[in-house]
Amino acid sequence: MAEEPATVYFTGTAGAGKTTIVRAFGEWLKTAGYDAVVVNLDPGSESRDTTADIDIREWVRLSDVMDEYALGPNGAQVAAADLIALKIFEVKQALEELRTDYILVDTPGQVELFAFRESSRAIVDALSGDRSAIAFLFDPTLAKSPSGFVSLLMLSATVEFRFRLPTLNLLTKTDLLPADRVQEILGWAEEPGRLGDAVTTEAPTPDVQLSAEMYRAIESLAPLATLLATSATERTGLEAMYQRLQQTFGAGEDLEPSHAPLEPD
Repeated sequence: MAEEPATVYFTGTAGAGKTTIVRAFGEWLKTAGYDAVVVNLDPGSESRDTTADIDIREWVRLSDVMDEYALGPNGAQVAAADLIALKIFEVKQALEELRTDYILVDTPGQVELFAFRESSRAIVDALSGDRSAIAFLFDPTLAKSPSGFVSLLMLSATVEFRFRLPTLNLLTKTDLLPADRVQEILGWAEEPGRLGDAVTTEAPTPDVQLSAEMYRAIESLAPLATLLATSATERTGLEAMYQRLQQTFGAGEDLEPSHAPLEPD
């Protein structure tokens, strides 16, 4: 077991599949012989799933915040984010009582609450060690269009800039897209020129300067555009995700398994 567990924050737009990919990756790690702890930081989650080892809803629950402060759902989300920051050291203490290889953090469903609240910076600073990273999820319903892909790419870059942590981009739910469309999206990530051509074809503009600026923006984001195709349903891309994270945390070396790999059911 590593001296310090690796901490991965899963974030992305609502509906991108954070909870399902966290669950799938946690199960893959355990099957491969590694220990993993799942932390739910979404106080508004309506899931009754008990796979989270530490659940922020034990301290802060959105419905309770709405009732106590007479707030609507949006206002309560903001208030809850700040309340979580006040409770985060209790969460950290609970984590310290568990020995593990990986800590998988399921962040709030609305990426804005994670990316743009100062309380989120405090939460990440409190929970993160030297081996921490962000997994940013590309929702295929958005990523399948060139403009949607660029929007997600820029949002991912913003999240990385805000937290200054290594970021792995994941195309989720690839089972919902035809194989050729998945390859097209991956191609946009690999070759910014192809993405630029796709954007201008989708929405041609007579403004040459605007087109040139757009190309430069895409080219500047190209180093951040590495994208990994995953499917929690089909359990694909999970081993590749592990390898990418190990490259980030340990120069590509595998962890020593904490226990014998589990036999598949």
